[in-house]
Amino acid sequence: MTDSVLVDVAEGVATVTLNRPQVMNAMDGAMMARLRDVAEGVQEDGAVRAVVVRGAGPAFVAGGDVAMMKNHLAEMPEMVVRIGRDMHLAFTTLRRMPKPVIASVHGACAGAGMGLLAACDLAIAAEGTRFFVAYTRIGTSPDGGVSHWLPRLVGYKKAMELTLLSDVFDAATARDLGIVNWAVAPGQLDAETRKLARRLADGPTLAFAEAKALVNRGFEAGVEGQMDEELRSFARCTRTSDFAEGVTAFIEKRQPNFVGR
Repeated sequence: MTDSVLVDVAEGVATVTLNRPQVMNAMDGAMMARLRDVAEGVQEDGAVRAVVVRGAGPAFVAGGDVAMMKNHLAEMPEMVVRIGRDMHLAFTTLRRMPKPVIASVHGACAGAGMGLLAACDLAIAAEGTRFFVAYTRIGTSPDGGVSHWLPRLVGYKKAMELTLLSDVFDAATARDLGIVNWAVAPGQLDAETRKLARRLADGPTLAFAEAKALVNRGFEAGVEGQMDEELRSFARCTRTSDFAEGVTAFIEKRQPNFVGR
């Protein structure tokens, strides 16, 4: 069985690769449990001085595994809490570890992928990447810290626009909004990511750790409470007919017919 998250450590840089390319790295329970363990391992590995998070295949992360949701509609209120807890532990570990974490983004970044992106300290994206918050497209509210981090990155009204309308935007827009730091040509993504990771791995590790902790101390006040509320809200949404319609329409590749209940 192929590992859903790969990790490689070389010359002080840990490269964490989400590895479900056949579904554009859509997140399921096994992947989130594995990412939680990998994040904790990387945090404790004294040989690691910088971390890169990337996706295998055609996308960074296409969000949650909607096919899995469709197949487990009755169990979703309980499943989303169980899977979400692993996801939130993984994301907060990446955010709080005393090492800089870079998201290297291509193809698509949606739903929980936006939460993973926001949890990373720096982000570099390939031009042509499609970003969207996605949750309302299947009749749910956000998880993965999106409702906490997104307003802090783009401001309240823009966060509401991106969340409620879930329109697609490109890498240049993501850069201009402050969601990513750099937008580069697709052929340059790997090289620019390596260059940035090398610069961080060769830098003042302790100073980076202290700076990261200081910024996060003010920036993330109350994130656990927000994440807990996200799970409760998501679980409530999965009990609605709109959620069942949303995941069904996604699988059937048609526009959903939401009725508001």
